[in-house]
Amino acid sequence: MRPISFKRHRFPPDTIRLAVWLYFRFTTSLRDVEEMLAERGIDVTYETVRCWANKFGTAIAANIRRRRGPADSVWHLDEMVVRINGKRMYMWRAVDKEGEVLDVLVQKRRNKKAALKLLRKLLKNQGFVPDEIVTDGLASYPAAMKVLGCQKRHKSGRLRDNNRVENSHLPVRRRERKMQRFKSQGQGRMPSR
Repeated sequence: MRPISFKRHRFPPDTIRLAVWLYFRFTTSLRDVEEMLAERGIDVTYETVRCWANKFGTAIAANIRRRRGPADSVWHLDEMVVRINGKRMYMWRAVDKEGEVLDVLVQKRRNKKAALKLLRKLLKNQGFVPDEIVTDGLASYPAAMKVLGCQKRHKSGRLRDNNRVENSHLPVRRRERKMQRFKSQGQGRMPSR
């Protein structure tokens, strides 16, 4: 775990961590976080919370991922359509058997190249090949797995086999509604848990 420096910030580190956690963990707006902190006697503006989320959000998420340990040996992959700044994009997601989000990738296309990019990124970040990879019926997955040589681990099945990843889309949809659609790819990739 890498230490995060909170030097030259007026508020204590616990307050900053709380604000960032509230913003990312629950689908709250910046103004909602401002109100929740005000109820606890902390006078901070929503703009300050936004700056904290941008500055410390990725570092805190990286520390949580490091502490979490290795992923489970069964991965579930799926893609969903999102509108980002009025353009149709595909958000590729991978979760493990417990429902923990392993990786998110936003692409313009829904093809073999995009599936291959997600799988390579997953294999690199996780450091091992899972026992089983569960997907829906999209033909891009078997084609990408054939290139990587892990097609024997692929299980393309019924919708209920892939419910874990389908349920992981729900927080993203809630955040999308709360933000009144995404304006950039980065907003779509934000942690939803």
